[in-house]
Amino acid sequence: MSNYQLFQNDLPNNVLKTFKGDISIDTETLGLNIKRDRLCLIQLRNETDKKVYLIKFEEDLSPKLSKNIKILLENKSLTKIFHFGRFDMAVLKENLKIKVKNIFCTKVASKLTRTYSSKHGLKDLVSEILNTQLDKTEQSSDWSKKKLTKKQIEYAINDVLYLSEIKSSLYEKLLSQKRLKLFKSIMKFMEVRVDLDLDGWENIDIFAHK
Repeated sequence: MSNYQLFQNDLPNNVLKTFKGDISIDTETLGLNIKRDRLCLIQLRNETDKKVYLIKFEEDLSPKLSKNIKILLENKSLTKIFHFGRFDMAVLKENLKIKVKNIFCTKVASKLTRTYSSKHGLKDLVSEILNTQLDKTEQSSDWSKKKLTKKQIEYAINDVLYLSEIKSSLYEKLLSQKRLKLFKSIMKFMEVRVDLDLDGWENIDIFAHK
């Protein structure tokens, strides 16, 4: 766990300047209700130098305290790799007013290409594609603790450690199955999907006949 740094509220300027390409990203919250359960942690892996950064937030989190994170995630030239980006993007917008740009969601890519399976969780993808087993025990732990445990830190790092490799594998599948264009259209729509979620249509299919 030596190749990571932990910061409070934001990335420092010198770290911000090191991001040049893909960024693997995940978030941890107090729960799954975006309006109720606040953001506690952002995990970032700079795929240029493979360094991992954890940004911790307390109850007083504010967009004013996280300006560099906003600059980074709204940068259209850098690809942000998520697993279930719909949730993470909504969390970031609700808590820090960040409109994440240029995304690649591995869950959506998996559902478009791994049609032989009904299992599209990160643990499932890491197991099948990379033959590695993820321990998800800490997923529902208390991420608001003043000091994260060693197991929580390991879990947080693992959630971004494999996203780039999974992206590469799924990208090849999208190409071979001629679904890349469809995938890119979905990624462009994701920002609208997030707005629908935050405005109360998270469980309503507005395209349905009834």
